[in-house]
Amino acid sequence: MAQYNAKVMDKNGKTKTITVEAASEDKVKEKVKSEGYTLQGKPVEKGAKGTGKKGKKVKDKDLAVFCKQFGSVLNAGVTILAALDMMAEQLDNKTLQTALREAEAYVQKGGTLADGFKLNPKVFPPIMINMTAAGEMSGNLETSFERLTTHFENANKLKSKVKGAMTYPIIILLVVLIVVIVLLTTVIPQFADMFADMGSELPAATQMLVNLSEFIKTRWYILILIVAAIIFAFRAFGKTEVGSTIYAKIGIKAPLFGNLTIKSAAASFARTLSTLLASGIPLLDAIEQVAKMQNNKIIREGLLDAKTQVAKGLPLSKPIRDMEIFPPMLPQMIKIGEETGNIEDMMDKVAEYYEMEVETATDALTAMMEPMVIVLMAVVVGGIVIAIYSPMLSMYDAIDNY
Repeated sequence: MAQYNAKVMDKNGKTKTITVEAASEDKVKEKVKSEGYTLQGKPVEKGAKGTGKKGKKVKDKDLAVFCKQFGSVLNAGVTILAALDMMAEQLDNKTLQTALREAEAYVQKGGTLADGFKLNPKVFPPIMINMTAAGEMSGNLETSFERLTTHFENANKLKSKVKGAMTYPIIILLVVLIVVIVLLTTVIPQFADMFADMGSELPAATQMLVNLSEFIKTRWYILILIVAAIIFAFRAFGKTEVGSTIYAKIGIKAPLFGNLTIKSAAASFARTLSTLLASGIPLLDAIEQVAKMQNNKIIREGLLDAKTQVAKGLPLSKPIRDMEIFPPMLPQMIKIGEETGNIEDMMDKVAEYYEMEVETATDALTAMMEPMVIVLMAVVVGGIVIAIYSPMLSMYDAIDNY
């Protein structure tokens, strides 16, 4: 039998949405009537699929803007349907617009807003769906969206910082690569002609540069194919069980970047757990959601194992400490929260601390990368210059000796 969301009115005139298990819509009507309710609108089958752009995810920045505006509109006394219509009209993100239109149509048929968001799981993440459901159940939907706003704003800030730290060395390496290619394709050929006229035997390093220059000019497509094959191989290996585990270990233990990965994971864990618990989500469900949000496989599996341990009766602080990944402060603060019965406040403080730590670590990493990049460019460009001029200097020495 299917499950339906039915908007009903009780004997006191209060309206609410209930879930009914029945074989058809007619059976839903019969069941609702037998329980003393009056059906309001058409029952909506749960699990219906949306038609929005499921292949695209919406950025945290866009979700933060939506949650902030939507919460403000609800606070002003606007109905959910009217608020969804307003948001769909004014938001620039087309994917989000389509998803909101589908959610609006779903709610209009009597479904809940949370189930309307479920139609597009790529657009609305689990934390948003569950907190919306909690807000609808408690009657504090505005508060849920205020917390979601804070969550997505902090998540966007954190990801931007980490992405900036990771992007900097990649950009510099690309610049170095471009400089090398320009030298090999424009400067080296001119010297190669001069060396050919000299008729003398070139040093090994110089000859290698001349051969590489000739290869890039005449068979550049082979180089592109090699690079594409390497990238494809790395991605394919990363999708395997062994490969994803190795990449996860590198992400945690890599010099310079490993510390940043761990601190950003700690900040994300604390912020998300605090947000979920403050909205009334059960601890086990909150841990599972936090785990699924982690990109690093080792951290994700460690948190899922922590959920299993908590389900057996252990306090959360113990499996988190036994993971031996997060800094000691995190399990210690969880333990204090467990003893005081206020984990969400402790996690909120921990999130603020590690978000500041991520910012500091990112700045320190960028500062450390700058001299390393300068040295790298000096070595590469300097090596090319030495390889070019060494045969000329040898020739001048031979002339002087002659």
